[in-house]
Amino acid sequence: MTELAQPEQPTRTVADQLTSHLTEDPRSPLVGDDVRVRVAGGELRRYLNFDAAATTSPSVAVTQAVMDFLPWYSSVHRGAGAKSRYSSACYEQARETVLGFLGADPATHVAIFPRNTTEALNVLAFRLQLSHDDVVLTTAAEHHANLLPWRRHAQLRVVDVDDAGTFTTADVVAALEQTPTPKVLAITGASNVTGWLPPLAEITTAAKARGVFVVVDAAQLAPHRPIDMTELGIDALALSGHKMYAPFGAGALIAPRSVLADGEPLLVGGGAVQAVSFDDVVWARGPERDEAGSPNVVGVIALAAAVQERAREGWSGLLHHEQLLTRALDQELATVPGLRRYGPTGSDRLPVAAFNLDGVAHELLAARLAHEHGIGVRSGCFCAHPYLAKLLRLSPVDVQQFHDDARAEHRLRLPGAVRASASRATTLADITTLAGALHNIANTPQHSRYYHLDGHGDYQPSGAPPSR
Repeated sequence: MTELAQPEQPTRTVADQLTSHLTEDPRSPLVGDDVRVRVAGGELRRYLNFDAAATTSPSVAVTQAVMDFLPWYSSVHRGAGAKSRYSSACYEQARETVLGFLGADPATHVAIFPRNTTEALNVLAFRLQLSHDDVVLTTAAEHHANLLPWRRHAQLRVVDVDDAGTFTTADVVAALEQTPTPKVLAITGASNVTGWLPPLAEITTAAKARGVFVVVDAAQLAPHRPIDMTELGIDALALSGHKMYAPFGAGALIAPRSVLADGEPLLVGGGAVQAVSFDDVVWARGPERDEAGSPNVVGVIALAAAVQERAREGWSGLLHHEQLLTRALDQELATVPGLRRYGPTGSDRLPVAAFNLDGVAHELLAARLAHEHGIGVRSGCFCAHPYLAKLLRLSPVDVQQFHDDARAEHRLRLPGAVRASASRATTLADITTLAGALHNIANTPQHSRYYHLDGHGDYQPSGAPPSR
């Protein structure tokens, strides 16, 4: 049996990258860009990360900001020492930085720092004090994080998608006009599966005209497109630092101050209170009320540095680069025999592609890309099971079988696809390499027999490694 190769050391150390990033690479390099892995046959190859929609590598500039801050790190709020005062000031400044980046009005909005988008949406769903008679309007294209928290507190009304995985403004308006009128519209800014961008401006305008509270899951949108919450009429927005080249464990929830001003927070404990007895509690004012426990100060510093870096570099270069990547993905993947795409192509979307290859299970395809070509992708349903069910055109019977197999932990029976998602560090040559690897796999189906399932249900290489 062959062993999974361990990554080789980068040709430059992190320190080298940190000291050279200002002059060497106009694409704002990421830590680990030059990591090499050993593939089947023993060759060393530069690792190609096509899993940016799941998480991004840290930016060199963000990592530098963290390293600069660490000597001054200390507890925030109420600490009298110089380090505590400095850390507290940086932490509170980060709120203003994030609000400014998203075009929020600091007079009416506040930023809090949960771990990620999922936690942010759970906090918001709890704090809106919905009842089970209330309706939350959402869509079939959502990540689970924008479905499950709302279902816990209210009724869901779902805008369906067509065979391409899209919906129109008219579809949303029709759902808004059903009775009872929804209290909340919870919608993604960009699909994590297909990269599709809903017509957000039109949809938010329609919702606001009907007095509906608008929540946007911006986990995928924020790293790729500018957002102006005030101009769009977005009431609340959630994002994750680990999608924005700041994977240090902090996200952000931007919400109206009025929503977070009163009431009991979701998480309770130290920092969220002003006074506690066995019989009574006096909650802290917002935003501290919703940040119980010691906050992730380092993660917040990283998130603030990430949005500052994007603001400093501007959007035009990134948007042009991603447009080229998206076009190249469409063109290159269209040449692979037996490859089936899911979702829209040839439209304004993020550089993301979901697909399957005829005759190769999605988990096996991802394993072969990794072990034979040093390419990292993701396989499965991408925390968007209802959306994948639509894209894969699963019948109600198929969906029930999906759930039955999941309960029985029959992993190999579970439906899914492979997702390739580019980052700002991805090049056109990387897209060509990905397509070449897919061509190779499509033309060598016999190599699949060199893989076995391990105890976790994952494909691993075994026996003689396939030659390419």
